[in-house]
Amino acid sequence: MKIKDILSRESVKEDLQATNKQEAIRELSQMIQQAHPDISSEQLFSILMERENLGSTGIGNSVAIPHGKLSSLSNIVTGFARSVKGLEFDSQDGKPVHLFFVLIAPENAASLHLKALARLSRLLKDVNFRNKLMEAKDGDQIYKEIVTEDEKF
Repeated sequence: MKIKDILSRESVKEDLQATNKQEAIRELSQMIQQAHPDISSEQLFSILMERENLGSTGIGNSVAIPHGKLSSLSNIVTGFARSVKGLEFDSQDGKPVHLFFVLIAPENAASLHLKALARLSRLLKDVNFRNKLMEAKDGDQIYKEIVTEDEKF
């Protein structure tokens, strides 16, 4: 599975406006709904917040990967947003989060869900890649950087 197969350019936002975790999850949910009108942003918000209540998806190094499962989906959907200012997200390292990948999988796709999470995590471990995402001038460049980096694996 390649990231370009589950991430559309419409699901990339270069400047998240949220100032806290709940606002970030709401904004990410709305971004996904805009790119995928069949997904309810309210339902997605609820699912992502439920997951956050189990433990933060802020994995450290300025990265969070909010994720969940949605029974109405037939394919994995993902989105990316950058917060230039960064925001408190209860990350494992206690630092603000700047880079957000949201991942939503169908209920019956546990294996694909885990593979997609692992792929995103592997990409985001590279400090040079994270820096490229932070330095990108707009959403088009961010999308291009993600696809280019993913092609290396």
